[in-house]
Amino acid sequence: MLGRLAEGELTVGELAEPLTMSLAAASKHIQVLERAGLVGRTVAGRRHVCHLEAAPLASAAAWLDVYERFWEERLDALEALFQDGAHTDEETTP
Repeated sequence: MLGRLAEGELTVGELAEPLTMSLAAASKHIQVLERAGLVGRTVAGRRHVCHLEAAPLASAAAWLDVYERFWEERLDALEALFQDGAHTDEETTP
């Protein structure tokens, strides 16, 4: 749903349409996203239009960026160990 809302505003029905769930289930899911601050909703009569609230996603991306750098450093070190081990094995094999 968030990916589709990143492309533009959609009604609740439009969001639910391609999903294999009922409109009621989709509406409940949207309510959870609203409570999380990820989706905003504008009501015009019976028409409920949803839009993406990107600010919380930016905060999450910044938080994940710290850990991405952490894991990249660890995985680079692990790769170096494997490469050193491979070179050692090649040198000792007759």
